[in-house]
Amino acid sequence: MMILDLRSDTFTKPTPEMRKLMAEAEVGDDVFGEDPTVNLLQENAAEMTGKEKALYLPSTTMSNLCAILGTCWERGSEIFVGDKSHIALYEQGNVSQMGGVLVRSVPNNEDGSFDLDYLETLIHPVDDPHFPRARAVCIEVTHNMMGGSVPSLEWLSKVRAFADKWNLRVHMDGARAFNALGQLGIGTKELCSYADSVSICTSKGLAAPVGGILVSDAETIKKCHRVRKAVGGGMRQAGIIAAASLHALTKMSKRIHEDTENAKKLAEVVAKFDFVDIDVKMVHSNIVRFKLKGHSQEDFIARCGDESCGVQVKILIVSGGFIRAVFHNDAKGEAVSAGLKKIEKLLSEMK
Repeated sequence: MMILDLRSDTFTKPTPEMRKLMAEAEVGDDVFGEDPTVNLLQENAAEMTGKEKALYLPSTTMSNLCAILGTCWERGSEIFVGDKSHIALYEQGNVSQMGGVLVRSVPNNEDGSFDLDYLETLIHPVDDPHFPRARAVCIEVTHNMMGGSVPSLEWLSKVRAFADKWNLRVHMDGARAFNALGQLGIGTKELCSYADSVSICTSKGLAAPVGGILVSDAETIKKCHRVRKAVGGGMRQAGIIAAASLHALTKMSKRIHEDTENAKKLAEVVAKFDFVDIDVKMVHSNIVRFKLKGHSQEDFIARCGDESCGVQVKILIVSGGFIRAVFHNDAKGEAVSAGLKKIEKLLSEMK
């Protein structure tokens, strides 16, 4: 029985080559800065993204936390985020809990962008003790809750100019940054050039078992290193897991476009049916979202997950009532072909 698990790209498992690299990794004490594999990972990440320094962390949530607290060094600082962003919705308000940071949200558009003219109305134009001090604008590329969408280069350029105008920094939650490159038609360095700090996850589509990378300027990374230690992110012989993250960055990133191709194939299949609500043009990366009109989504998901047609297709319902499917390294080949045929068959029977 084949299984096509499309619930999330967090379900990826390390490849055999990754496991071998992990088993043979050279290690040291990373808290002392002496783990050679971690150091190599950080050097590679900084070079790939065009930043001065990089920091390896257990997760991208911790990476975002460290980036924001490293930027908002003064308690009572203020940041601006999209209202559907991962930072706003799924990180427990950690920057407020631990850093006294005020988080103000701006409504996200369908491509993950937001209205900079509206954002400007939230800026305090004077340094007055009544107001928090604005420090950063946070953006998300690709945007999870907007279906893996990718904002345009024009908008990214405007964000950079806006931040420069108001003396703000830009933090990019780039957990799925590599998934965005195909849609934008640019390389990693250019994408990261729009932000002062960037978080990258290695354990989603890049298939490492654990780990996030934060890249930025040397002074910010120095501060983030202190924050990482304070929140329990200091690791000792971390080269064992860093070896997988290094392979993820340097090798797995080169195949990630395949996930977008498979996502678009699924979008084309479900778009054939007039009772399926989907905007194929908004499938920018490895995530597909759609709704069924006049039919039970729960029943459809259950039937996808049964053992008929020789394949179990695992999908789920996410916020907003969307059915979501996410492609990744473990969702490819024959399983994808069989899964798409099953989905098309089930939808045909629902007419």
